[in-house]
Amino acid sequence: MKLQMLGTGSAFAKAFNNNNALFTVDGLNLLVDCGITGPKALHELGYSFNDLYAILITHIHADHMGGLEELAFQMKFVYGRKPILYIADALVEPLWEYSLKGGLQQEPTDSLEHYFEVRPLTPGVVQEVLPGLRVELIATKHIPNKANYSLLINDFFFYSGDTVFDPELLESLVRERGVQLIFHDCQLHPPGVVHACLSQLLTLPTHIQERVYLMHYGDDQPDFIGRTGPMKFVEQQRIYEVNELTFTVQSGMIE
Repeated sequence: MKLQMLGTGSAFAKAFNNNNALFTVDGLNLLVDCGITGPKALHELGYSFNDLYAILITHIHADHMGGLEELAFQMKFVYGRKPILYIADALVEPLWEYSLKGGLQQEPTDSLEHYFEVRPLTPGVVQEVLPGLRVELIATKHIPNKANYSLLINDFFFYSGDTVFDPELLESLVRERGVQLIFHDCQLHPPGVVHACLSQLLTLPTHIQERVYLMHYGDDQPDFIGRTGPMKFVEQQRIYEVNELTFTVQSGMIE
């Protein structure tokens, strides 16, 4: 499995793109979240929307789904096919009604299914989204009373889709589920109201911090290099090779 972050920035970052990820298995690409900067970030790496096999959306904030309107229009009118869209069953209607309908609705395209092959995901149920890539949605706390999900990938890799600090969840994932690798959103400055902040994550036991890679950070991230304990920053555009036994960084970024 290869993983390339299209961006690692927070919702308000400008030096960094939105926190969106490209997973590749046997030449098939899964885009996890498609924020406002997602289309441009794909273009900068030499990808078109037609290179995507499927898209998975964790929640309906613009930095995670704001690029879907352009993606939908291009796939329908430029490439002439419906991409697969994985999304929590609880988010299918809100994504259309509250986020995409205003721009995408036109006769006769008046539903999400006119643009995507929608495959709803049920939290707690494992779904193979690419051959050999299995995802289980885990509900995580982000904005009160709004559904938000993180991903447990192939039983060993936890990828947060935005969450407040939840040490009990992380402890249980490591102790009970055998999680070896954690990509976690990180607000660099307190207080951590809707995201875990760095000072909170630094209170985690060392054996958990050693598994944590930080993403979804602000533009002053360079000021915090060397100040994250055993935790490391994920870098946008860099390619990571991921499997249960190893996690390695390839020699460079895609030009």
